[in-house]
Amino acid sequence: MTLMRLRRAAQLTLPADVRRALNVKDGDYLEAQVMKDGVLLRPVSVVERKRAWTNIKKAVAQVTDRNGRKSKNTINDEEAIAREIKSARR
Repeated sequence: MTLMRLRRAAQLTLPADVRRALNVKDGDYLEAQVMKDGVLLRPVSVVERKRAWTNIKKAVAQVTDRNGRKSKNTINDEEAIAREIKSARR
């Protein structure tokens, strides 16, 4: 078990063995969840909104109908993709 000490301004330093086990580096984000017996830390991926939107538009541009038809209504396509993503996340 690794012991940590709360520093000034409520800061914690994660020991090297913990950082290696979580595969986190300077600037990475951790999600903290209060549990019955303590605090659970989980690494999370945070993607810049603009970059994420660029990647989404690039992916949407590659989507075609299985019959090879291109849709003329991208809003409907985007809504269908959003529904599929939400469904997959459940």
